[in-house]
Amino acid sequence: MAAGTEVTQATGAQQDTAQPRKAPSRFWARVRYQLLNVFAGLAFLYLLVPIAVVILFSFNDPPGRFNFTWHKFSTAAWQHPFATPGIQDAVVLSLKIAFLSTIIATILGTLMALALARYSFRGRSVTNFVIFLPMATPEIVMGSSLLTLFISISFNRGFTTILIAHIMFNISYVVVTVKARIYGFDRRMEEAAMDLYANEFTTFRKITLPLIMPGVLAAAMLAFALSIDDFVITQFNAGPDITFPLFIYGAARTGVPVQVNVIGSMIFLIAIGLMAVNILYQNYRGKRDAIAISGAVRKAQLAEAT
Repeated sequence: MAAGTEVTQATGAQQDTAQPRKAPSRFWARVRYQLLNVFAGLAFLYLLVPIAVVILFSFNDPPGRFNFTWHKFSTAAWQHPFATPGIQDAVVLSLKIAFLSTIIATILGTLMALALARYSFRGRSVTNFVIFLPMATPEIVMGSSLLTLFISISFNRGFTTILIAHIMFNISYVVVTVKARIYGFDRRMEEAAMDLYANEFTTFRKITLPLIMPGVLAAAMLAFALSIDDFVITQFNAGPDITFPLFIYGAARTGVPVQVNVIGSMIFLIAIGLMAVNILYQNYRGKRDAIAISGAVRKAQLAEAT
């Protein structure tokens, strides 16, 4: 009897421990569900607050050059964004270098991405490693290394050295971005084009390039943003030339003028506008291609039915 009682008690204890736990209340379940959204919103707010401050202070009218405290609302700086001496030349130089470095880096980076993604050759793994080096190397190391190179070969620093430096670190980002797009590319479309007697150049121009164009455009926009924003590498290799980031650094010693916030706001708004246009175009193109494919399928089905 005692043994039976012990077995019964042990069985009852196991049943008690096997009972399901009490479900959390609906309030805490909802809090846990929204916790990730809250963290994402805080991070997004953390990134946008400095930009919002720059846009806000672009409408400030300080009594002097120090634009650190709010004085009164004014649109005078937006009406005359280049009123500060030297700022127009700095902006024009930054835009020239950004455009040229973006074009050259995008062309070279796209061709390198195609070679690395499509072909196997001796030294391919080493090339991939070298491509990632500028992205992993600190900017101060890259800037000082280029400075040492230009001094050792007695090359005068200026527009050309800045352009070479920007092309060098932009190529890595272009290769990585375009290569990711190429890996998701369907090679059967190229094979179908070549089966229809299209040569390699025609296939690349009409099939490959249009399909990888979203990746190319994204890489170009990234390269442009990195180029116009760079300060450390540019400072080492600029020489007497002054880009917009270098102008801001020099002006900060005596007071940042309001026009700096105006031009910064312009660059940000233009970048956002270009990204929005690119997204809208890609959505439109995707819908158009889907309609064209569905129409072709219907025609084929009707042809088979008849």
